[in-house]
Amino acid sequence: MEPQFKRGFLEMCVLATLAHGDSYGYQIIKDAQGSLSEYAQEHGGRTRKYYTITEQGRRQLAEFAQEEQAIQEILAYVLKGAAK
Repeated sequence: MEPQFKRGFLEMCVLATLAHGDSYGYQIIKDAQGSLSEYAQEHGGRTRKYYTITEQGRRQLAEFAQEEQAIQEILAYVLKGAAK
């Protein structure tokens, strides 16, 4: 699988996760340029960084979702080849 495709797919998974609610973690924000924003909040006496999806991230997620048919066709093609 092409590295750029994997990176884009992973980013969409992160955005979909954050669309369900804010999260925290070191790696979440690293590669999602402009798609996420962060804020700090105390939790259990420690400060945690939380990440939330931005409007740009929501647009990216919506655009990716519109490509569902193409993604399904690629997956079917790959699975058919793997079965041989």
